[in-house]
Amino acid sequence: MTQEQTTPLLDILIVDDNEDDVLLLQESMRDEPSVNLVHSVHDGVEAMAYLRQEGPYSGAPRPGLVLLDINMPKKNGFEVLSEMKGDPQLRTIPVVMLTTSNRDADVMAAYGSGACSFVTKPVSFDRLKVMAGHFVSYWTNVVRVPRVER
Repeated sequence: MTQEQTTPLLDILIVDDNEDDVLLLQESMRDEPSVNLVHSVHDGVEAMAYLRQEGPYSGAPRPGLVLLDINMPKKNGFEVLSEMKGDPQLRTIPVVMLTTSNRDADVMAAYGSGACSFVTKPVSFDRLKVMAGHFVSYWTNVVRVPRVER
């Protein structure tokens, strides 16, 4: 088998209200062969509609991983995380808090609410690209993510 055949594809949902950060994340993962799709929504209400496949997201694929910012309009990242972990259909989706925050209180709240990881966004694109490579390698080669039906 080739590496391509053995490497699982990972669908990622980015939940972040900063369009520049979303574009940088998408660009940093563009060359990662094990990332199938990178979708994005811009607030917590949209995130829950996407995850529940409601309204315009009725045909949306279920993500294998959610990258979730903390500070967003309508519903913050902690509220989204809490709703996801309280929903039997969504609680198994791994959530990584990906935020500019480096506050210990936010780190503790994220893990206490069920996040799998807490990552502070790097400030430069070059560092983000390196982080994205390590990140994707970890989530596709090291850990096992629930299978997504296509």
